[in-house]
Amino acid sequence: MFHYSTVQWLFIFYTYCFLGWCFESAYVSLKSKKWINRGFMRGPFLPLYGSGAVMMLVVSMPFRDSILLTYVAGCVGATVLEYVTGVTMEALFKVRYWDYSNQPFNFQGQICLGSTLTWGLFTVLMTRVLHYPIDRFVMSIPPQPLFYITTLLTVYLITDFTLAFKAALDIRVILVKMERVKEEMQRMQKRLDVIIAFNNDEKKQQERELSFGELRSALKHRFSGLKETIQSKPSAFGASVREEIAELRGRFSSYPGAQDNGRDILDFYKRDMIRNNPSMVSRKYNEMLDELKRMAAGKKKKESGSPAQE
Repeated sequence: MFHYSTVQWLFIFYTYCFLGWCFESAYVSLKSKKWINRGFMRGPFLPLYGSGAVMMLVVSMPFRDSILLTYVAGCVGATVLEYVTGVTMEALFKVRYWDYSNQPFNFQGQICLGSTLTWGLFTVLMTRVLHYPIDRFVMSIPPQPLFYITTLLTVYLITDFTLAFKAALDIRVILVKMERVKEEMQRMQKRLDVIIAFNNDEKKQQERELSFGELRSALKHRFSGLKETIQSKPSAFGASVREEIAELRGRFSSYPGAQDNGRDILDFYKRDMIRNNPSMVSRKYNEMLDELKRMAAGKKKKESGSPAQE
């Protein structure tokens, strides 16, 4: 049986947060063939792994004499933790930081059978093998140094988590704004098409609904063409129409993500959060999230229906 003080439990939690970060970052980096600082926070800690490890130790304590019951306890406890954490984060941030929708026997994309069975194996492996050197390490640290180390780590993690939480909330706000902006750009595109059709005595055919990036590119192309037309042929549009075009262009320029690369709406902390979580998905705002991923990566995409590039 493992008996620890509050400070020791905290230090164990931080230790597994770090080890979980090492495992997850290495796995995702090898899979992506590039280094990825995996996780919700910026520092080398993954709280889900720390919480999972502590939970596994606690729930397995009554069943230490039975590998089977330890396995079952780990399956149930870790799955409940993963589900509650996933649902809470999605409710808060409108984004899933992991998604099992493409896995068999999944539930709401938050948990799946394969993950549950793996958690059980981790519980047995950790409680029977991995935790013993961690236990010896923690018990070897004198109480006073351990208290100071744990206090410093607590201050650091609270600060990091607070900044990450704010960045995640900001990303949620950006996604909602981008969805609203797309609707406004669609209305703007229709009005510009009417102006252009009236001037050219023809109607532009819209074959399909454009994505956010395609709308942005198409509108930039339209505004550029209208500017050239007005400069080369001032009499093409009346004064009121020219004023309307100028007003629409001003509104478009003020939209989030309307600049050439869209990075005007993402600071380095938000960009890092998006880059570090390539599997992020959003049921309601997935198109906007994909656009943010391109912005964070600094990628340019040639949009169909327009010669302009983002």
